[in-house]
Amino acid sequence: MNPFPTSRRQFLTTSATAMSAAALTRAIEVRAHAANDGTIDIALVGCGGRGTGAAANALGTQGPVRLVAMADVFPHRLEGSRDALNKQFPERVQVPPDRQFLGFDAYRKAIDSLPRGGVVLLTTPAGFRPIHFEYAVEKGVNVFMEKSFAVDAPGIRRVLRAGELARQKNLKIATGLMWRHDRPRQEVIQRIHDGAIGELLLLRTYRMHGAVGFTPRQPGESELAHQIRNYNSFNWLNASFFVDWLIHNIDVCCWAKNALPVLAQGHGARVARTEADQMLDDYVVEYTFADGARLFAQGRHINQTWDAFTDCAHGSKGSAVLMESLAAPKPRLYRGHVQTPEHETWRWKGEPWDPYQAEHDEFFAAIRNDQPYNETERSAKACLVALMGRMAAESGQPITYEQALASEVQLAPQLEKVQSLDDAPPIRCDAAGRYAIPAPPQKNAV
Repeated sequence: MNPFPTSRRQFLTTSATAMSAAALTRAIEVRAHAANDGTIDIALVGCGGRGTGAAANALGTQGPVRLVAMADVFPHRLEGSRDALNKQFPERVQVPPDRQFLGFDAYRKAIDSLPRGGVVLLTTPAGFRPIHFEYAVEKGVNVFMEKSFAVDAPGIRRVLRAGELARQKNLKIATGLMWRHDRPRQEVIQRIHDGAIGELLLLRTYRMHGAVGFTPRQPGESELAHQIRNYNSFNWLNASFFVDWLIHNIDVCCWAKNALPVLAQGHGARVARTEADQMLDDYVVEYTFADGARLFAQGRHINQTWDAFTDCAHGSKGSAVLMESLAAPKPRLYRGHVQTPEHETWRWKGEPWDPYQAEHDEFFAAIRNDQPYNETERSAKACLVALMGRMAAESGQPITYEQALASEVQLAPQLEKVQSLDDAPPIRCDAAGRYAIPAPPQKNAV
Protein backbone atom coordinates (compact mmCIF):
# COMPACT_ATOMS: atom_id res chain seq x y z
CA MET A 1 0.00 0.00 0.00
CA ASN A 2 1.25 3.48 -0.84
CA PRO A 3 2.03 5.12 2.52
CA PHE A 4 1.32 8.57 1.13
CA PRO A 5 -2.22 9.73 0.37
CA THR A 6 -3.56 11.94 -2.33
CA SER A 7 -2.08 15.35 -1.64
CA ARG A 8 -3.64 18.73 -2.26
CA ARG A 9 -1.13 19.10 -5.07
CA GLN A 10 -2.82 16.11 -6.72
CA PHE A 11 -6.31 16.86 -5.47
CA LEU A 12 -7.93 18.19 -8.62
CA THR A 13 -6.48 15.46 -10.79
CA THR A 14 -7.77 12.67 -8.58
CA SER A 15 -10.99 14.04 -7.16
CA ALA A 16 -12.65 16.05 -9.89
CA THR A 17 -14.36 13.12 -10.94
CA ALA A 18 -28.74 48.71 22.17
CA MET A 19 -28.04 47.92 20.35
CA SER A 20 -25.04 49.08 22.29
CA ALA A 21 -22.37 51.02 20.43
CA ALA A 22 -20.10 48.00 20.72
CA ALA A 23 -22.75 45.69 19.32
CA LEU A 24 -23.52 48.10 16.51
CA THR A 25 -19.83 48.39 15.66
CA ARG A 26 -19.55 44.59 15.57
CA ALA A 27 -22.54 44.28 13.28
CA ILE A 28 -21.04 46.78 10.87
CA GLU A 29 -17.50 45.39 11.15
CA VAL A 30 -18.32 41.82 10.19
CA ARG A 31 -21.13 40.36 8.12
CA ALA A 32 -21.46 36.60 8.14
CA HIS A 33 -22.70 36.64 4.55
CA ALA A 34 -21.05 38.31 1.60
CA ALA A 35 -24.34 38.89 -0.22
CA ASN A 36 -28.02 39.16 0.65
CA ASP A 37 -28.72 35.71 -0.76
CA GLY A 38 -26.14 34.17 1.57
CA THR A 39 -23.40 33.83 -1.06
CA ILE A 40 -19.90 33.87 0.38
CA ASP A 41 -17.26 35.38 -1.88
CA ILE A 42 -13.76 33.87 -1.84
CA ALA A 43 -10.37 35.12 -2.96
CA LEU A 44 -7.40 32.78 -3.44
CA VAL A 45 -3.92 34.13 -2.67
CA GLY A 46 -1.32 31.59 -3.78
CA CYS A 47 -2.37 29.39 -6.69
CA GLY A 48 -0.06 26.39 -6.33
CA GLY A 49 -1.12 22.88 -5.40
CA ARG A 50 -2.03 23.69 -1.81
CA GLY A 51 -4.00 26.75 -2.81
CA THR A 52 -5.89 25.01 -5.59
CA GLY A 53 -6.77 22.16 -3.24
CA ALA A 54 -7.93 24.56 -0.52
CA ALA A 55 -10.07 26.45 -3.04
CA ALA A 56 -11.63 23.18 -4.20
CA ASN A 57 -12.50 22.32 -0.60
CA ALA A 58 -13.95 25.79 -0.01
CA LEU A 59 -16.02 25.65 -3.20
CA GLY A 60 -17.19 22.16 -2.18
CA THR A 61 -18.89 23.37 1.00
CA GLN A 62 -22.66 23.59 1.33
CA GLY A 63 -24.46 26.81 0.55
CA PRO A 64 -23.85 29.41 -2.16
CA VAL A 65 -20.17 30.26 -2.53
CA ARG A 66 -18.13 31.68 -5.39
CA LEU A 67 -14.47 32.31 -6.17
CA VAL A 68 -14.21 35.92 -7.31
CA ALA A 69 -10.49 36.81 -7.22
CA MET A 70 -7.10 35.12 -7.53
CA ALA A 71 -3.53 36.26 -6.89
CA ASP A 72 -0.05 34.87 -7.50
CA VAL A 73 3.38 36.00 -8.68
CA PHE A 74 3.50 33.43 -11.50
CA PRO A 75 0.98 33.74 -14.38
CA HIS A 76 1.12 30.05 -15.24
CA ARG A 77 0.17 29.03 -11.70
CA LEU A 78 -2.81 31.36 -11.62
CA GLU A 79 -3.97 30.23 -15.04
CA GLY A 80 -3.54 26.55 -14.26
CA SER A 81 -5.37 26.84 -10.96
CA ARG A 82 -8.18 28.89 -12.51
CA ASP A 83 -8.69 26.41 -15.33
CA ALA A 84 -8.67 23.38 -13.04
CA LEU A 85 -11.13 24.93 -10.60
CA ASN A 86 -13.37 26.18 -13.39
CA LYS A 87 -13.53 22.70 -14.83
CA GLN A 88 -14.67 21.25 -11.51
CA PHE A 89 -16.87 24.16 -10.36
CA PRO A 90 -18.01 26.00 -13.51
CA GLU A 91 -20.89 27.76 -11.76
CA ARG A 92 -18.85 28.81 -8.75
CA VAL A 93 -15.70 30.17 -10.37
CA GLN A 94 -16.37 33.77 -11.39
CA VAL A 95 -12.91 35.31 -11.83
CA PRO A 96 -12.80 37.66 -14.82
CA PRO A 97 -9.45 38.98 -16.07
CA ASP A 98 -9.72 42.17 -14.03
CA ARG A 99 -9.78 40.10 -10.82
CA GLN A 100 -6.75 37.96 -11.72
CA PHE A 101 -3.89 39.73 -9.99
CA LEU A 102 -0.15 39.19 -10.42
CA GLY A 103 2.77 40.48 -8.40
CA PHE A 104 3.85 40.97 -4.82
CA ASP A 105 0.98 43.39 -4.15
CA ALA A 106 -1.57 41.06 -5.75
CA TYR A 107 -2.71 39.81 -2.34
CA ARG A 108 -3.91 43.31 -1.47
CA LYS A 109 -5.89 43.62 -4.68
CA ALA A 110 -7.48 40.20 -4.23
CA ILE A 111 -8.47 40.94 -0.62
CA ASP A 112 -9.74 44.38 -1.61
CA SER A 113 -12.04 42.63 -4.12
CA LEU A 114 -13.93 41.00 -1.25
CA PRO A 115 -16.75 42.48 0.79
CA ARG A 116 -16.31 42.53 4.53
CA GLY A 117 -17.19 39.07 5.72
CA GLY A 118 -15.82 37.43 2.60
CA VAL A 119 -13.13 34.75 2.80
CA VAL A 120 -9.52 34.86 1.68
CA LEU A 121 -7.51 31.66 1.34
CA LEU A 122 -3.86 32.42 2.17
CA THR A 123 -1.78 29.61 0.68
CA THR A 124 1.50 31.16 -0.44
CA PRO A 125 4.80 29.94 1.06
CA ALA A 126 4.89 30.58 4.81
CA GLY A 127 7.37 33.46 4.64
CA PHE A 128 4.58 35.69 3.33
CA ARG A 129 1.88 34.51 5.76
CA PRO A 130 2.22 37.14 8.53
CA ILE A 131 2.14 39.98 5.98
CA HIS A 132 -0.93 38.66 4.20
CA PHE A 133 -2.75 37.67 7.39
CA GLU A 134 -2.32 41.09 8.96
CA TYR A 135 -3.76 42.78 5.88
CA ALA A 136 -6.74 40.43 5.68
CA VAL A 137 -7.63 41.05 9.32
CA GLU A 138 -7.20 44.80 8.85
CA LYS A 139 -9.67 44.64 5.95
CA GLY A 140 -12.23 42.65 7.94
CA VAL A 141 -12.37 39.41 5.96
CA ASN A 142 -12.46 35.86 7.25
CA VAL A 143 -9.31 33.84 6.69
CA PHE A 144 -8.27 30.31 5.90
CA MET A 145 -4.47 30.14 6.09
CA GLU A 146 -2.40 27.13 5.18
CA LYS A 147 0.40 25.85 7.32
CA SER A 148 3.05 26.82 8.07
CA PHE A 149 2.15 30.17 9.58
CA ALA A 150 5.55 31.86 9.82
CA VAL A 151 9.21 31.02 9.34
CA ASP A 152 10.59 32.68 12.48
CA ALA A 153 9.53 33.90 15.93
CA PRO A 154 8.92 37.53 14.91
CA GLY A 155 6.52 36.21 12.29
CA ILE A 156 4.76 34.03 14.86
CA ARG A 157 4.29 37.04 17.13
CA ARG A 158 2.77 39.00 14.25
CA VAL A 159 0.36 36.15 13.54
CA LEU A 160 -0.64 35.94 17.20
CA ARG A 161 -1.34 39.67 17.35
CA ALA A 162 -3.38 39.58 14.16
CA GLY A 163 -5.28 36.56 15.45
CA GLU A 164 -6.23 38.45 18.61
CA LEU A 165 -7.43 41.41 16.55
CA ALA A 166 -9.47 38.99 14.43
CA ARG A 167 -11.11 37.70 17.61
CA GLN A 168 -12.02 41.22 18.64
CA LYS A 169 -13.53 41.81 15.20
CA ASN A 170 -15.44 38.51 15.30
CA LEU A 171 -13.67 37.28 12.19
CA LYS A 172 -13.51 33.55 11.59
CA ILE A 173 -9.99 32.12 11.20
CA ALA A 174 -9.27 28.57 10.05
CA THR A 175 -5.85 27.04 9.64
CA GLY A 176 -4.43 24.20 7.59
CA LEU A 177 -3.82 21.77 10.47
CA MET A 178 -6.59 19.57 9.13
CA TRP A 179 -5.88 16.54 11.31
CA ARG A 180 -7.63 18.35 14.16
CA HIS A 181 -10.77 17.83 12.06
CA ASP A 182 -10.16 14.13 11.47
CA ARG A 183 -12.74 11.98 13.25
CA PRO A 184 -10.49 8.91 13.72
CA ARG A 185 -7.80 11.02 15.41
CA GLN A 186 -10.41 12.85 17.48
CA GLU A 187 -11.67 9.52 18.76
CA VAL A 188 -8.32 8.03 19.73
CA ILE A 189 -7.11 11.22 21.38
CA GLN A 190 -10.33 11.56 23.36
CA ARG A 191 -9.81 8.01 24.64
CA ILE A 192 -6.24 8.93 25.64
CA HIS A 193 -7.53 12.01 27.46
CA ASP A 194 -10.07 9.76 29.20
CA GLY A 195 -7.20 7.65 30.56
CA ALA A 196 -7.27 4.64 28.22
CA ILE A 197 -3.46 4.26 28.29
CA GLY A 198 -2.83 5.96 31.64
CA GLU A 199 -0.49 8.89 32.11
CA LEU A 200 1.09 9.87 28.81
CA LEU A 201 4.88 9.52 29.12
CA LEU A 202 6.30 9.33 25.60
CA LEU A 203 5.29 10.31 22.08
CA ARG A 204 7.07 9.37 18.86
CA THR A 205 6.56 10.87 15.42
CA TYR A 206 8.25 10.16 12.10
CA ARG A 207 8.21 11.64 8.62
CA MET A 208 10.74 9.65 6.62
CA HIS A 209 10.68 9.35 2.83
CA GLY A 210 12.55 10.00 -0.38
CA ALA A 211 14.34 13.19 -1.32
CA VAL A 212 12.37 16.38 -1.83
CA GLY A 213 12.36 17.54 -5.44
CA PHE A 214 14.34 20.50 -6.75
CA THR A 215 14.30 22.25 -10.14
CA PRO A 216 17.54 23.90 -11.30
CA ARG A 217 17.47 27.57 -12.15
CA GLN A 218 16.22 28.12 -15.68
CA PRO A 219 17.88 30.37 -18.28
CA GLY A 220 16.71 33.95 -17.80
CA GLU A 221 15.04 33.16 -14.48
CA SER A 222 15.72 35.62 -11.67
CA GLU A 223 17.25 34.40 -8.46
CA LEU A 224 14.15 35.36 -6.48
CA ALA A 225 11.81 33.58 -8.90
CA HIS A 226 14.03 30.50 -8.73
CA GLN A 227 13.87 30.40 -4.94
CA ILE A 228 10.11 30.94 -4.78
CA ARG A 229 9.54 28.21 -7.36
CA ASN A 230 11.64 25.90 -5.15
CA TYR A 231 10.15 27.23 -1.93
CA ASN A 232 10.52 23.88 -0.15
CA SER A 233 14.28 24.26 -0.37
CA PHE A 234 14.75 27.68 1.26
CA ASN A 235 14.06 28.34 4.93
CA TRP A 236 13.05 31.99 4.49
CA LEU A 237 10.15 30.74 2.40
CA ASN A 238 9.19 27.44 3.96
CA ALA A 239 10.70 27.46 7.49
CA SER A 240 12.55 24.17 6.75
CA PHE A 241 11.54 20.60 5.98
CA PHE A 242 11.24 19.92 9.70
CA VAL A 243 8.80 22.76 10.33
CA ASP A 244 6.63 22.68 7.25
CA TRP A 245 6.31 18.94 6.90
CA LEU A 246 6.30 17.77 10.53
CA ILE A 247 4.07 20.53 11.91
CA HIS A 248 1.00 18.29 11.52
CA ASN A 249 2.60 15.47 13.50
CA ILE A 250 3.93 17.79 16.18
CA ASP A 251 0.50 19.41 16.53
CA VAL A 252 -1.20 16.03 16.93
CA CYS A 253 1.30 14.93 19.56
CA CYS A 254 0.83 18.15 21.54
CA TRP A 255 -2.93 17.65 21.22
CA ALA A 256 -2.62 14.13 22.62
CA LYS A 257 -0.48 15.40 25.49
CA ASN A 258 -2.75 18.43 25.91
CA ALA A 259 0.36 20.55 26.46
CA LEU A 260 3.21 22.31 24.71
CA PRO A 261 6.81 21.25 25.33
CA VAL A 262 9.04 23.54 27.35
CA LEU A 263 12.41 22.45 25.90
CA ALA A 264 13.89 21.08 22.70
CA GLN A 265 17.29 19.67 21.83
CA GLY A 266 18.39 17.84 18.75
CA HIS A 267 20.49 17.84 15.63
CA GLY A 268 20.15 18.32 11.92
CA ALA A 269 22.42 17.44 9.03
CA ARG A 270 22.77 17.40 5.28
CA VAL A 271 23.68 13.78 4.72
CA ALA A 272 22.97 12.92 1.09
CA ARG A 273 21.52 16.02 -0.55
CA THR A 274 23.60 17.59 -3.31
CA GLU A 275 21.13 20.07 -4.81
CA ALA A 276 22.08 23.74 -4.83
CA ASP A 277 19.79 24.75 -1.99
CA GLN A 278 19.99 25.16 1.80
CA MET A 279 17.91 22.18 2.86
CA LEU A 280 18.94 19.76 5.58
CA ASP A 281 17.79 16.21 4.89
CA ASP A 282 17.93 14.65 8.37
CA TYR A 283 16.50 15.94 11.68
CA VAL A 284 16.15 14.39 15.13
CA VAL A 285 14.58 16.48 17.89
CA GLU A 286 13.76 15.55 21.49
CA TYR A 287 11.11 17.68 23.17
CA THR A 288 10.51 17.77 26.92
CA PHE A 289 7.18 18.66 28.54
CA ALA A 290 6.84 20.35 31.93
CA ASP A 291 6.07 17.03 33.64
CA GLY A 292 9.16 15.36 32.14
CA ALA A 293 7.34 13.46 29.38
CA ARG A 294 9.13 13.37 26.02
CA LEU A 295 8.27 13.74 22.36
CA PHE A 296 10.79 12.36 19.86
CA ALA A 297 10.40 13.74 16.33
CA GLN A 298 12.38 12.45 13.36
CA GLY A 299 12.31 13.88 9.85
CA ARG A 300 14.34 12.55 6.94
CA HIS A 301 14.10 12.81 3.16
CA ILE A 302 16.79 10.59 1.65
CA ASN A 303 16.24 8.13 -1.19
CA GLN A 304 16.43 4.38 -0.56
CA THR A 305 15.88 4.68 3.18
CA TRP A 306 13.10 3.46 5.47
CA ASP A 307 9.76 5.16 4.80
CA ALA A 308 7.56 5.99 7.78
CA PHE A 309 4.87 8.56 8.40
CA THR A 310 3.39 7.71 11.75
CA ASP A 311 2.63 8.93 15.28
CA CYS A 312 2.62 6.81 18.45
CA ALA A 313 1.91 7.46 22.12
CA HIS A 314 3.00 5.50 25.22
CA GLY A 315 1.38 5.76 28.63
CA SER A 316 1.67 4.17 32.05
CA LYS A 317 -1.01 1.58 31.18
CA GLY A 318 -0.62 1.05 27.46
CA SER A 319 0.14 2.62 24.13
CA ALA A 320 -1.53 3.97 21.00
CA VAL A 321 -1.03 4.40 17.30
CA LEU A 322 -2.37 7.85 16.49
CA MET A 323 -1.63 7.42 12.80
CA GLU A 324 -0.37 4.38 10.94
CA SER A 325 0.19 6.25 7.68
CA LEU A 326 -1.03 9.41 6.02
CA ALA A 327 -3.14 7.37 3.59
CA ALA A 328 -4.94 5.52 6.37
CA PRO A 329 -4.58 6.68 9.99
CA LYS A 330 -6.08 3.46 11.46
CA PRO A 331 -5.69 4.63 15.09
CA ARG A 332 -5.73 1.94 17.77
CA LEU A 333 -4.96 1.25 21.42
CA TYR A 334 -2.91 -1.50 23.08
CA ARG A 335 -2.36 -2.94 26.49
CA GLY A 336 1.33 -2.49 27.15
CA HIS A 337 3.85 -1.30 24.58
CA VAL A 338 4.13 -4.29 22.26
CA GLN A 339 1.90 -3.10 19.45
CA THR A 340 0.83 -6.43 17.96
CA PRO A 341 -2.72 -7.64 17.22
CA GLU A 342 -3.06 -9.83 20.29
CA HIS A 343 -2.50 -6.80 22.54
CA GLU A 344 -4.95 -4.53 20.73
CA THR A 345 -7.86 -3.22 22.83
CA TRP A 346 -9.54 -0.81 20.39
CA ARG A 347 -9.30 0.47 16.86
CA TRP A 348 -11.20 2.92 14.71
CA LYS A 349 -13.76 1.08 12.57
CA GLY A 350 -15.71 4.00 11.16
CA GLU A 351 -15.98 5.13 7.57
CA PRO A 352 -13.04 6.86 5.84
CA TRP A 353 -12.88 10.55 6.71
CA ASP A 354 -11.67 13.53 4.66
CA PRO A 355 -10.17 16.05 7.09
CA TYR A 356 -9.30 18.47 4.26
CA GLN A 357 -12.99 18.86 3.44
CA ALA A 358 -14.14 18.66 7.05
CA GLU A 359 -12.07 21.66 8.12
CA HIS A 360 -13.65 23.82 5.40
CA ASP A 361 -17.15 22.51 6.10
CA GLU A 362 -16.81 23.51 9.75
CA PHE A 363 -15.20 26.85 8.91
CA PHE A 364 -17.90 27.90 6.45
CA ALA A 365 -20.65 26.68 8.77
CA ALA A 366 -19.23 28.94 11.49
CA ILE A 367 -19.30 31.88 9.07
CA ARG A 368 -22.88 31.23 8.00
CA ASN A 369 -24.07 30.76 11.59
CA ASP A 370 -21.88 33.54 13.04
CA GLN A 371 -20.32 31.17 15.57
CA PRO A 372 -16.95 31.85 17.26
CA TYR A 373 -14.18 30.24 15.23
CA ASN A 374 -10.53 31.19 15.55
CA GLU A 375 -7.74 28.61 15.34
CA THR A 376 -4.92 31.15 15.24
CA GLU A 377 -3.41 30.82 18.70
CA ARG A 378 -3.32 27.02 18.81
CA SER A 379 -1.92 26.74 15.32
CA ALA A 380 0.68 29.49 15.70
CA LYS A 381 1.93 27.89 18.90
CA ALA A 382 2.20 24.50 17.20
CA CYS A 383 4.27 26.21 14.52
CA LEU A 384 6.44 27.80 17.20
CA VAL A 385 7.09 24.36 18.72
CA ALA A 386 8.25 23.15 15.31
CA LEU A 387 10.44 26.26 14.92
CA MET A 388 11.84 25.59 18.39
CA GLY A 389 12.94 22.15 17.18
CA ARG A 390 14.57 23.64 14.10
CA MET A 391 16.38 26.21 16.25
CA ALA A 392 17.72 23.43 18.48
CA ALA A 393 18.82 21.33 15.52
CA GLU A 394 20.54 24.22 13.76
CA SER A 395 22.24 25.62 16.86
CA GLY A 396 23.15 22.33 18.51
CA GLN A 397 21.92 23.84 21.79
CA PRO A 398 18.90 23.19 24.03
CA ILE A 399 16.20 25.79 23.32
CA THR A 400 13.37 26.64 25.70
CA TYR A 401 9.90 27.60 24.56
CA GLU A 402 10.43 31.09 26.02
CA GLN A 403 13.71 31.48 24.13
CA ALA A 404 12.06 30.44 20.90
CA LEU A 405 9.14 32.83 21.34
CA ALA A 406 11.43 35.75 22.23
CA SER A 407 13.87 35.20 19.35
CA GLU A 408 14.55 38.26 17.21
CA VAL A 409 16.11 36.31 14.32
CA GLN A 410 14.32 37.12 11.07
CA LEU A 411 14.93 35.06 7.96
CA ALA A 412 13.59 37.71 5.56
CA PRO A 413 13.49 41.05 7.41
CA GLN A 414 12.96 43.18 4.27
CA LEU A 415 10.33 40.99 2.64
CA GLU A 416 7.60 43.64 2.67
CA LYS A 417 9.79 45.86 0.49
CA VAL A 418 10.03 43.30 -2.32
CA GLN A 419 8.11 44.57 -5.35
CA SER A 420 9.33 42.47 -8.26
CA LEU A 421 10.74 39.05 -9.09
CA ASP A 422 13.83 40.93 -10.20
CA ASP A 423 14.47 42.21 -6.68
CA ALA A 424 17.22 40.67 -4.56
CA PRO A 425 16.20 37.61 -2.49
CA PRO A 426 16.89 37.42 1.26
CA ILE A 427 19.73 34.95 0.65
CA ARG A 428 22.16 34.59 -2.24
CA CYS A 429 24.35 31.82 -3.53
CA ASP A 430 28.13 32.09 -3.64
CA ALA A 431 30.28 32.21 -6.76
CA ALA A 432 29.98 28.44 -7.11
CA GLY A 433 26.19 28.59 -6.96
CA ARG A 434 25.95 27.11 -3.45
CA TYR A 435 23.99 28.40 -0.46
CA ALA A 436 25.00 28.57 3.18
CA ILE A 437 23.64 25.54 5.02
CA PRO A 438 21.93 26.23 8.38
CA ALA A 439 23.63 23.40 10.21
CA PRO A 440 25.10 23.28 13.73
CA PRO A 441 26.85 25.02 15.29
CA GLN A 442 24.90 27.95 13.83
CA LYS A 443 25.21 30.78 16.34
CA ASN A 444 22.36 32.91 15.04
CA ALA A 445 19.71 30.19 14.98
CA VAL A 446 17.88 31.84 17.89
